[in-house]
Amino acid sequence: MRAPIVLFVLLACAAAHAQAPLPAGGAQPVVRDNQAAGRTSQRIERVRIEDAGARVDELRYGGETQSIIVQPKTDLPEYQVRSDGARVWNVFKF
Repeated sequence: MRAPIVLFVLLACAAAHAQAPLPAGGAQPVVRDNQAAGRTSQRIERVRIEDAGARVDELRYGGETQSIIVQPKTDLPEYQVRSDGARVWNVFKF
């Protein structure tokens, strides 16, 4: 009976340890909004969130997410996250 409990506790500790810690100043998203001429009712927001593992750029139009681009800090290429959660890598950039 104790083995499943110990295994659960070890897995929970490993999951908590795998998360990257926040920078000393705390991670605050950078929000910039631009309004196009004639479209004052719709707001364009560019949100950038960066931590030790990756940089995430999100584009919102009228409060709805239009695109999410993730740039890992490792040697992996950047990828885009679609609305269905699928990841798409652009292999050939021109």
